[in-house]
Amino acid sequence: MRIGLFVEDMGKTIAEYFEEVRAAKQAGIRAVWLGERLSWDPLTLLAMTSRDVPDIALGAGVVRTYPHHPLALAAQALTVGDRLVLGLGPSHQPLIEGQYGYDYNKPVRHMREYLTALIPLLHGESVDYQGETLKAQGQITAPGSQPPPVLLSALGPQMLKLAAELTDGTITVWAGPKTIGEYFVPTLQKAGKGTKVVATATVSVTDNPDAARESLNQTYAPARNLPSYRRVLDREGVDNIGDTVIAGDEDQVAQELQRYRDAGATEIIAVTVGDHQRAVNLLGELTT
Repeated sequence: MRIGLFVEDMGKTIAEYFEEVRAAKQAGIRAVWLGERLSWDPLTLLAMTSRDVPDIALGAGVVRTYPHHPLALAAQALTVGDRLVLGLGPSHQPLIEGQYGYDYNKPVRHMREYLTALIPLLHGESVDYQGETLKAQGQITAPGSQPPPVLLSALGPQMLKLAAELTDGTITVWAGPKTIGEYFVPTLQKAGKGTKVVATATVSVTDNPDAARESLNQTYAPARNLPSYRRVLDREGVDNIGDTVIAGDEDQVAQELQRYRDAGATEIIAVTVGDHQRAVNLLGELTT
């Protein structure tokens, strides 16, 4: 199972970001992932990484769909190059309406229409699409480019079925082996062709697991009650986000990551908490 590293770019200079990516590669990490928050543009940064850091896979996990028209996103994604995995998601109503001013009404319909326009564009096809939530007309000319695999951040059943139908699979968050094995994997397998489960997991290689859990609870306290996250936590049978962290010494963390693989996760996106280098060293040893 490949283990990728989520690189925290917020608050870092671009030079500091590249220093972290190169150190991760040196430790044996084979994939790096960036998210979209109000910081550096993830696809631009990944395009720079594609040029400057060879032989490492690149993941966008995840790009918010509402602020990016399919024509614009297709052009960006194809510019990154053939090492990209493109993770998408509608994000959350408070962010989309509060920060961007877009109407978050009908997110499942929006996502279906978005993918219906985007996927052909990534394959170099001409699109003339008029939906309820968006319009797209045109074709991206990017000679020699290859369409990236597309993953949907799908946590609820409707969105997960859409991921299976139209994409290569899903990116999960706050979901442990129980929810992956009992919910994500069987739902994808029943619903369509896209069966990859890329699991985001918070990892702390530490001698004080309780401190790692408390740190995560403090950092993500507002997120635990976002509806889509709350449903995942409830499925997992935990109350707080800190309860999902993989925390312990090297052997304990390795055993817990193996449980993700046994449950059906095809890749891990590791978000480190605490001693970053200690975690990266272990993750580099474990990745295949």
